[in-house]
Amino acid sequence: MDTLLFLTAPFTACLMLVIILSYFGNHILSRGVIFVDIAVAQVAALGTMIGILLGVAEGTVASSLLSLGFTLIIVSIFAISKFRHRELSSEVIIGIIYCLALALAYLLVDAVPGGSNFVQKTFTGAILWVTWGDIARTALIFFVIGVIHLAVHRRIIAVSEESDKVSTASRRFYDLLFYITFGIVVVEAVKIGGIFLVFMVLIAPAAIAQFFTQSWGRRFVISWVSGLFGSLIGIYISYRYNFPNGPTIVCTLGIMLIAVALLTRRRRLEA
Repeated sequence: MDTLLFLTAPFTACLMLVIILSYFGNHILSRGVIFVDIAVAQVAALGTMIGILLGVAEGTVASSLLSLGFTLIIVSIFAISKFRHRELSSEVIIGIIYCLALALAYLLVDAVPGGSNFVQKTFTGAILWVTWGDIARTALIFFVIGVIHLAVHRRIIAVSEESDKVSTASRRFYDLLFYITFGIVVVEAVKIGGIFLVFMVLIAPAAIAQFFTQSWGRRFVISWVSGLFGSLIGIYISYRYNFPNGPTIVCTLGIMLIAVALLTRRRRLEA
């Protein structure tokens, strides 16, 4: 019973992350910008490090706003550059942003008090120690973003599918809306789960869903079920055997994805 009570908060945090990240993950796979969340998360971490150097304590409102500000600038540039610089693919732009943010972070790591620990925490996260206060605040932000996307979900899907039914002006607006809200979600999610976990929860469940269906509704449902199952198993294994929680969940979801891919391939060969 004590174990279940202790794990209730991490379980709830996983449920929250899976619901929002799996939704965005299906759009990310359809758009072909697989590594955009890592770039966004690294920019957010860089913003926090710069804030610490300026005397802004980590975890404060000012620190969050500074991190979010860096992120929104980058995602806005990325969304706009997709239309103005078609000679550069989205993955090239994402790679450049990520490398620059990572290089700057490592240049600053020695100047930031506890910089090495901060970098490690940013990558691996600490979802096992999430508080109900963190969950409530993050859930409110995710709820607002969810309501926004629910109101315009058909347009967002049309843009992700590159449908000709969407005008250029509308495409730019909804693309910008998508990446701004996505940036906010990644910034908040990384605070709880870390970069590795956020990336895997974003991509793995959505990739699993694509092995079974191309229907958007069914993809969302399969993503949520597989993502929640893998995350909960990972949390339990992490707690039971005293493994790092983020990497354990990442490995669990990765093994699930590989298993589904192999089973699907085997069925196709047998057919």
